[in-house]
Amino acid sequence: MRSRSTASVVLVWAVGTSVAALMFGFVLFATAATRTAPAAVPHADGIVVLTGRGEHRLQHAGRLLREGKAHRLLVSGVNRRITKDDVRRLTQLDEPTFHCCVDIGYEARDTMGNAGETRAWVERRGLSSLIVVTSSYHMPRSLVEIALALPEARLHAYALVPKEFRSTPWWLHFGTMRILFSEYLKFLPPAARYAVRQLTRSANGAAGVHTVAARQPMP
Repeated sequence: MRSRSTASVVLVWAVGTSVAALMFGFVLFATAATRTAPAAVPHADGIVVLTGRGEHRLQHAGRLLREGKAHRLLVSGVNRRITKDDVRRLTQLDEPTFHCCVDIGYEARDTMGNAGETRAWVERRGLSSLIVVTSSYHMPRSLVEIALALPEARLHAYALVPKEFRSTPWWLHFGTMRILFSEYLKFLPPAARYAVRQLTRSANGAAGVHTVAARQPMP
């Protein structure tokens, strides 16, 4: 009887600890995904923008290219119904710049696909450092997936904070909280794979992937 009672206490403690750790991790994730920080965008070999909700990601990526932050841009995960002219319009680039320096990826259907598409592009172009442009809530998972695909690359995060995330604290807005929690759950599996990979690399004396964050508010 006592052993059953002890086992029950241990089980309850384990479940409670796991839930507390999960929720604490979510709070950290949500806080990071909604914080606006000053931008200090370094130069890199290339820029990759992951398509998704809203067109402002492409506008920011196009501006970074115009400012000379990198010499090539990959627009990853473009819908096949979107033409090159549509992409050029959304990036707000002139035709010479667009045709010389922009590549479009139509294959990716999710974040893991974006990472694979980015890896193929980086290997084809011979790049070693990237500015990654996507929404702030999507950035953690994007960085992890790309780091898994390109373990030697130097990644610089250019995170765009959606306007609705800044207008009301995330814990007071159900829609924002729902988006953040859904993205947090999607982030956990690749984060676990990344952690295992890093532990293995550390045990073998390998260096980790460097990331630098620059967070920008979305218009």
